[in-house]
Amino acid sequence: MAPTSMIARCSRLASLMLGASLSLASPGAVAQGAPTYADTVELAKRAGLVLRAQIVRMTRVNTANAAGAASPYQRYLVEAKTQALLYGTQGIGGSLRYIADVPTMQGAPGSVVAGQDVLLFAWRVDGKPTELRLVTPTAQQPWTPEAESRVRSVLTGLVARDTPSPTTSVRELLYVPGNLAGQGRTQMLLGTKDNGTASVTVRHEPGKAPVWSVSFSEVVGKASRPPAPDTLEWYSLACFLPRTLPSQTRVPGSDANRDQAILDYYMVLNALGDCPHNVT
Repeated sequence: MAPTSMIARCSRLASLMLGASLSLASPGAVAQGAPTYADTVELAKRAGLVLRAQIVRMTRVNTANAAGAASPYQRYLVEAKTQALLYGTQGIGGSLRYIADVPTMQGAPGSVVAGQDVLLFAWRVDGKPTELRLVTPTAQQPWTPEAESRVRSVLTGLVARDTPSPTTSVRELLYVPGNLAGQGRTQMLLGTKDNGTASVTVRHEPGKAPVWSVSFSEVVGKASRPPAPDTLEWYSLACFLPRTLPSQTRVPGSDANRDQAILDYYMVLNALGDCPHNVT
């Protein structure tokens, strides 16, 4: 059987398995509409400043709605005062002004009121020291101790020297049987955004569930366990690995070995779970 048709056949089988169980494996459950871990990472990546501020005043901005439909957001001019600068190469003043979109339903995730603390992902406006431009209109998020802890953890990880780069391709899957029945290893070579290489290793032992690990270094098999949910390692895989194995992926070996390698790929996807986004 041609490699491309082999991938397609195994992908259909594995996709059924993945769809049936993915909801059980999705990590990082959050309230509906609240920022997910992936949201936090992507907001932080886009921001030149991340800070905690307290809202002083919110003035509604009237905007025309050509379609006439009700919007889940209302635009406000927000005046706030700085509480803490979590990230930024330049200082920030005590008084702030910016435009933000806030959910119209009071109490919805993202809704805020005067006196409340918020987390802001923003850039300074050139020549206007008290004004900010949010990275997205909804990049004002209610502050909680848990939310700030998550943001600080993400920011620390993003500036670390060994920060994992998001995966961009699945280059090769190779299953090598062991000496015993049921024993073997699948090696997955992945391309990354920084033009580097990551690798996933799945190990099979007789009578045991397969175990897998990921390495974002040139040393294959350096890691000994899967990445923990809601970490940058998890994000770099769960949010970027294709849900259907690309047809151009090289899968050498016998038909049985190819089948096992492809099924292992979908097993890893299932273990990672989904990568939800709530912030637009």
